Amino acid sequence: MNGQNRKDVVPGREVNIVLKQDQRTGKLTRGIVKDLLTNSPTHPHGIKVRLTDGQVGRVKEIISPLS
Repeated sequence: MNGQNRKDVVPGREVNIVLKQDQRTGKLTRGIVKDLLTNSPTHPHGIKVRLTDGQVGRVKEIISPLS
């Protein structure tokens, strides 16, 4: 599942994000969502989030399904 819809990205979910410095290479970083930083309901490049370890990036893939 992609991370373009805000309703699909909730705190506690495991996601793959692309960090700002990795946008050219497309390298993904896996982590757990702590905060949602995008206010709009959708974003074409992915919802911007802060992970529990403090890294900020845009969600490219949602790993864990909703429970």
